Amino acid sequence: MKKIFVIVILMLMSFGIHAQDQKEEKSQSFNRQRLFTGGDLNLGFSSIATNLGISPVFGYSVSNWADAGVTLNFNYLSQRDYQTDGDKLRQTIIGPGVFVRLFPINFLFGTAQYEYNFMRYKYIPAIGPSTSNDIYHINAPSLLLGIGYAGGRVSGSNTYYYFSISWDVMRDQNSPYVDVHGREIPVIRAGYNIGLFQGKRNY
Repeated sequence: MKKIFVIVILMLMSFGIHAQDQKEEKSQSFNRQRLFTGGDLNLGFSSIATNLGISPVFGYSVSNWADAGVTLNFNYLSQRDYQTDGDKLRQTIIGPGVFVRLFPINFLFGTAQYEYNFMRYKYIPAIGPSTSNDIYHINAPSLLLGIGYAGGRVSGSNTYYYFSISWDVMRDQNSPYVDVHGREIPVIRAGYNIGLFQGKRNY
């Protein structure tokens, strides 16, 4: 249900953006003032799992209504009752990715982010410290779709703060955003976009 809701929201936004695009004057040349950096913190949670991380970004404002870029995620995930009651799972995750944010209006955006995550798992059995821990290495793709709010964003500037919530619609069984029962863990992110070479722009 959440997937359908997010996809419908993104489709409605794309129609609104298309309408804006009819009125917007396009520039084909590269403008370094459209470059930005920054990043976000993320928090995902469910009754048995917690996900914490940081994601630096580097991107480019393609137009007044679209930002795109690359990111590198560093995440730590803790999960209990993974296989039996009382056991624990600890994950360290590094995931390069690409993202796009579409703004139908200045303060509201839809977001899509594809990641490929490299994970190190440490399994801790419930029986106690006398049992040796198992360590695994697993890879998995993720596609996060969601919506967000941007504060302090004005026309001609790509410096703003933002909050977003998204879900992994791919639901790979090894995804860090899916719990042991196959349920998506909501990913809540708060971050700041910092415009590089910022100046007055009209686009």
